[in-house]
Amino acid sequence: MLGYYVPEPDEAMLISGKKGPEGAPFDVVVGHGKWVMPFFRKVRFLSMALHEAQIREVCVTTQGIQLNVRAVIAHKVGGDVMSIVNAGQRFISEQESEMNQLTGQVFSGHLRSIVGSMTVEQIIRERDTLARQVLEASKREMGSIGLMVDSFQIQSIDDMDSGYINALAAPNIAKVQREAAVERARADQEASKAQQESLRNQADYERETAIKRAEIKSETDKANAEAAQAGPLAEARVNQEITREQSLLAQAQADLREQQLISEVVKPAEAEARRTQIIAEADARAVEIQSAAAAQHNRIALDQQIIEQLPALVGEVAKGLGSSNLTVFNGAEGVNELMTGVVTQGAALLKTLQTEFAPRVVDDVVEDIGR
Repeated sequence: MLGYYVPEPDEAMLISGKKGPEGAPFDVVVGHGKWVMPFFRKVRFLSMALHEAQIREVCVTTQGIQLNVRAVIAHKVGGDVMSIVNAGQRFISEQESEMNQLTGQVFSGHLRSIVGSMTVEQIIRERDTLARQVLEASKREMGSIGLMVDSFQIQSIDDMDSGYINALAAPNIAKVQREAAVERARADQEASKAQQESLRNQADYERETAIKRAEIKSETDKANAEAAQAGPLAEARVNQEITREQSLLAQAQADLREQQLISEVVKPAEAEARRTQIIAEADARAVEIQSAAAAQHNRIALDQQIIEQLPALVGEVAKGLGSSNLTVFNGAEGVNELMTGVVTQGAALLKTLQTEFAPRVVDDVVEDIGR
């Protein structure tokens, strides 16, 4: 818009043609726009951005040793109105180049002055102290020209090929090298020890692995052998069980056959032997009786003896009939008939005994009838 100006965020707008606040020769506007009367006012802009100035200065220490010092300075225009007025009066035409050149000159002078009051050893050991002293010494002059320093850093310090700094560093370098060699040897020793320990652990692991593999193989072989023998062992057990059952069956058959033989052969033989024995004993007794009778040469006496025994025989028969449960019909007549039959049978029996058997046999028969 015609007559209305707005500065950038990193700029300050300088309006000449009228005095500014606090007796400033021109008006300063920062951060906002403003109407400016054309032809009667003139507008210029001053950069407030950060600038960088580098310096490389040859400085001489208190020992007379020349040092080549390189540093970098970060600076900008101050944010207050008076700093902007001072910077605008000095750098508005050639802002960056003039600002950097003047800043470098200010810092170079203070750097030479402070380095000249220190030794090389102090400068090397206390570089931060050197930078702080240079910054403090330059701050007042930088403020008078409207500038402020954000940072001052010393980049490098060398002795311009005199060898002094290297000589100072030699003992430390040697010490560091010795310590480094010791540490390297210790590290090598530790590495060797670790390697040996690793080898031992590996050997132990391999040995344990081999043992474990052997155990597993042994168990596997055992299991395989047992599996391979399981079939034959089972078959052998079955065969053994079959053999045992067959043995029991054979024993049972033998026992059965033995019982059969006893029943079929032994028992009949024993019965036959007993019968033969009884017959032999009877025959022997008859022969004995006959021999005795023949010795007496008394047949009549034998008959008389038989006759004498007949009543006793009949009596015994009658006694047997009396003790037995018989049912007699026809009363007394039936009893007489029964007794007549008994006597008749007894006579017939006596006749048979006289003709067929010896007196001893008769006695046995009579005795049996009596029983």
